[in-house]
Amino acid sequence: MSAEPDGPEDRLRRFATIWSRAVFPVTSTSSTRPEFEERLLPLARLLSEALRARSFDADAGRAAGAALVEAHCTDPEALSRTLDCVDAYLVLYCGEGGDREDLRARSARLQHAMAAGFAQALRERTLAEQEAVARAALEAQGVVAQALHATEARFRAVFEGAAIGIGIADLEGNILQVNGALRRMFGLTEQALRGRNVKEWVHPDDAPQTWRLYDELVSGEREHYHLEKAFYRPDGTVLWTNLTVSLLRDADGDPQYQLALMEDTTERRLLNLRLRYEATHDALTGLPNRAFFFERLEKALGAGEGQRFGLCYLDLDGFKTVNDSLGHAAGDRLLVEVADRLQACATASGEMVARLGGDEFVALTTGPGTERTVDELAARIMNALLAPISVDGRELTVRGSIGIVEGPAGERSAAEVLRSADITMYRAKSAGGNRFELADPEADARAITRHGLTTALPTALDRGEFFIEYQPLVHLGDGSVRGAEALVRWLHPQHGVLSPDRFIPLAEHTGLIVPLGRWVLEQSVRQAREWRDRHGGEALGPLRINVNLSPCQLTHPGLVQDTVEILERTGMTPDALCLEVTESALIGADDDLLKPLRRLAEMGVDIALDDFGTGYSNLANLRRLPVSVLKLDRSFTQSMQRFPADPVDLKIVEGIVSLAHSLDLAVTVEGVETGAQAEQLRVLGCDTAQGWYYARPGPPDRLHELALVDATG
Repeated sequence: MSAEPDGPEDRLRRFATIWSRAVFPVTSTSSTRPEFEERLLPLARLLSEALRARSFDADAGRAAGAALVEAHCTDPEALSRTLDCVDAYLVLYCGEGGDREDLRARSARLQHAMAAGFAQALRERTLAEQEAVARAALEAQGVVAQALHATEARFRAVFEGAAIGIGIADLEGNILQVNGALRRMFGLTEQALRGRNVKEWVHPDDAPQTWRLYDELVSGEREHYHLEKAFYRPDGTVLWTNLTVSLLRDADGDPQYQLALMEDTTERRLLNLRLRYEATHDALTGLPNRAFFFERLEKALGAGEGQRFGLCYLDLDGFKTVNDSLGHAAGDRLLVEVADRLQACATASGEMVARLGGDEFVALTTGPGTERTVDELAARIMNALLAPISVDGRELTVRGSIGIVEGPAGERSAAEVLRSADITMYRAKSAGGNRFELADPEADARAITRHGLTTALPTALDRGEFFIEYQPLVHLGDGSVRGAEALVRWLHPQHGVLSPDRFIPLAEHTGLIVPLGRWVLEQSVRQAREWRDRHGGEALGPLRINVNLSPCQLTHPGLVQDTVEILERTGMTPDALCLEVTESALIGADDDLLKPLRRLAEMGVDIALDDFGTGYSNLANLRRLPVSVLKLDRSFTQSMQRFPADPVDLKIVEGIVSLAHSLDLAVTVEGVETGAQAEQLRVLGCDTAQGWYYARPGPPDRLHELALVDATG
């Protein structure tokens, strides 16, 4: 067995060898096969460079197709073999290191461009032959009598030896002469053809102007015309031709004959249709693909007044699980079955189904009444997915989420419609899946805003768009300020100041929460250091800074090291810092998750259990959590706004405070808005509180002012 080629040039040479062996037997050339291979090598290099170029250029494919004609590869079989060879081997030998799906798509487009270039070059060559034949025919008709015999012989040689079909008829359309190429095209004898009349060759696919041009020619109003025309053969098959008809005049200039030149384009037309189908249909399911669907959608959106459209955007629920557990082959069979069922749902006029890619499908309906028909179409799709699908002996249950967009034509672009459908589909999926939702402009706007914020987050931190506000923590016993909670804000260039609930979930989703949290921690600790310096040591007591930790930060391996480095750089002791962790983040936490919190607690950093009372954790778990502060959720204080306060809520708070103190835990309460609430919480034994009753979150200087006021009485 021979070794595979190693370098790019070896692989390119191998591709050229395979190509030459495939095409050489059907090529009219005097070259040897090795010589022919050398002629194909530059074309192979041209295709290889186009395949791997940064931006696709169809000119390379067209140039290669035209070069085949120049190399005398004019037989349709030569083009067919060339395209088969490019399809099978170009990506294999010349696509190393690229994305295979993208390279296959480029290869298909190169094939289409080669076919177009081949056709154009062959047509130009044919037209040149046609002009030569026409001139010979005219010269044969107009020579003087003494040269008639020699001219007739010359004309007969050109007439019979031409590769294109030639026919001569009188002005009434009766066929007088045909050459061998024309007889072979139709599969008829000369006698059978000479008994026909041109006007009998009407075909349903004739262009509207075909017979008008014919009448103008035989009447002498025009000298020639050229068009594409179809003919029926005796066996019922269709012959497609490039037809050129010219008027022949006598010596006095009067119309006498009509000369028809025909090029058989049937194979080329079938090839173009095949390439067109492959370019517009999904290879796996046979459904129209994204490109074809966009053409139809843009046409529907460009319809006249009174026309509407409805679009269903379907994404299968849990399809990734099928691929991961059963393999991609099973996933492909599942997609084929789903495509067949969807195709059966869209059979009415104006309806179509397409596959956008992966497990995403779209169904389109058009017409004046799509408000009703699009809902019916979505219901049919959901019903079609109810029955299980058998794959490799397994009965798989298939469900899908559908986003529906419906409206009048002409108001939105195709990209806007598809984006709205995509957003709506994900809304249906977020609601549990196996359902369809109607598009909501307000929901679309919120989703677009969220996407804009998500994309802007990575650079917002670098541009310094985040800042921190501080809300004081007040001791309920003496009213002194004991510290503050750091609350990050985003000063967005377009949306203004955004609260954490607008962007923290996005930061957690994108992973930016780790660098953002590290920045908040460092800025907050630096601010605490500045407060201590301004207070003059311990004159007013230490001011502790509380910083929130997200679940993502808890699992980040650099949490402990980052905290230690920040404290060392700022010169702050660990007891000046309290890290707040939500109760829900620690429900069911294992030792690995608790290990960094324990290390921080051992260093002297306080750990506060935030939003306590909102989760379903076992109170016994408090014994194993390295926390020193319980932070009661604001829902407890809200219940105290009523007068008298609910005695059950008071008992619950009193029990929690008693339990916390028995475990040597301090209790902080959020959301204090009135003095009555503050007094009630003090009586219940809570240690510290925060809320609008004391101060809203604000700049760091205001906390310093509050602390000074408390200190001076």
